[in-house]
Amino acid sequence: MGKVLAVSSLPAGPPPPPVPALHPGFTLPPLGGGLGARTSVGRGLERTPGAATASAAGGAEDGACRCLPNPCTFEECHRKCKELCQVHMNKALCKHFQVNHTVTLSTIRESNHHFGVKYMGTKQLSPTEAFPVLVGDMDNSGSLNAQVIHQLGPGLRSKMAIQTQQSKFVKWQVDGEYWGSDFTVDVTLGNPDVLMGSGILVAHYLQSITPCLALGSELVYHRRPGEEGTVMSVAGKYTLNNWLATVTDQLQVDVEFEASTRMQDTNVSFGYQLDLPKANLLFKGSVDSNWIVGATLEKQLLLLPLTLALGAFLNHRKNKLRSGFGLTIG
Repeated sequence: MGKVLAVSSLPAGPPPPPVPALHPGFTLPPLGGGLGARTSVGRGLERTPGAATASAAGGAEDGACRCLPNPCTFEECHRKCKELCQVHMNKALCKHFQVNHTVTLSTIRESNHHFGVKYMGTKQLSPTEAFPVLVGDMDNSGSLNAQVIHQLGPGLRSKMAIQTQQSKFVKWQVDGEYWGSDFTVDVTLGNPDVLMGSGILVAHYLQSITPCLALGSELVYHRRPGEEGTVMSVAGKYTLNNWLATVTDQLQVDVEFEASTRMQDTNVSFGYQLDLPKANLLFKGSVDSNWIVGATLEKQLLLLPLTLALGAFLNHRKNKLRSGFGLTIG
């Protein structure tokens, strides 16, 4: 499978940090924060207009070519503009510890309640990042998702995650990630069982070729009694210059192209985000080649620590509509 992503980033600033993506089959709770080096080097991919002349801009471009930026992680290349509408309540008990409640009401799937805790250690890397990070989430049936994340050194981070189904362990994995100056390497080992000789090994590599282009690959090896196999994927990320003539400072646009030669299937997605700070309003929309249209609207209510979110997704081919609302307290 090959994937290519083109993104247009605008001067409004970087979007909120993404939820860490894992290999399919590993469902883990949301996690905020990340590697300290990730923020600084990741912004090297973005370009902001200045008052410099064309010649000065050309000189800066030549300097950027000599120092390639970090291409971010492999999973972040395939981030999509999709949101979930739920009811959240967050409460910080102290500087390093906070709890949250999430209530999901749905007629499509079972409604549930999640209770989560998050602990951030004393190893301060930036005003918003500290390690180690411990995150836990338990639902009303007793199922648990938990993560432990720690930065071992400059650019080197490790992570361990477990998932239980009520009283049974169903998934666990360990992860190691290294951020170089112009490349990223990630190795994940999932559900290893030495006695049964089974497990899943996933390796990612992403390299910046130019300041705008990054190429990489993914290798997945799985083994269990009587079966084993390997899947190879390639990916590319291309970042365009700012479209100053067609969009404003508050608008961000991205396009994603996904093709599978094995499944003989292609998919193109187009998404945008409009931020109106003066109105405390954030609007996101997306449409793909399967005629699935989605949109979310977030409005921060004045004088109250509340954020109201409205969302809807319409599948024209299946004639199905899903809509909902969310409320964030805090």
